[in-house]
Formats: sequence, structure tokens, C-alpha cells
Amino acid sequence: MKKSRGLLALLGLGAFAFWKYKNMSPDEKDKVKGKINEAKRKFSDATSDLKDSLDNKISQAKAELNDLKDQARKEAENVAENVAEEAKNI
Repeated sequence: MKKSRGLLALLGLGAFAFWKYKNMSPDEKDKVKGKINEAKRKFSDATSDLKDSLDNKISQAKAELNDLKDQARKEAENVAENVAEEAKNI
């Protein structure tokens, strides 16, 4: 029941906005279009910045993972060498 009321209210608001826009002067319509384009540009910039930030974090995480892999590989090699040396001593 609440969803249908909300949807109905949204539909009514959309109809009112359409009517209001339809009855605006050309100058007012241009202002509205300008505001919409500005909001779209800001949204696009924000999503682009977010994507760049996430790409940087992913690159850093991959680099750290590769470093950890290298450290683990070196440690495993050291352990294998130590075991081999101790096996020779036995």
C-alpha cells in the first residue's frame, strides 16, 4: 500500500513538473536546461573521480599483493634451503 502511494505521489510530482516546464518562458526553460546540464557535468566529474580513485587503490592493492607474493616466495626458498642444509647434516 505504501509503495503504491509513493509511486502515485512521484507520478503526480512528475506531472506537475512537466506542466510547470511546459508553461515556462523560453528563457526559464534555458535556465532549467543549464541547471540540468551543470548537474549532469558535476555527476559525470564525480563518477570519473571515483573511478580514478578506485583504479589507483586497485593498482596499489595489486602492487602490495605482488610484493607479498615475492616475500612469501623468498621465504619459502629460504626455508627449503635451510631444510636441505639440515638434511645434509643429518
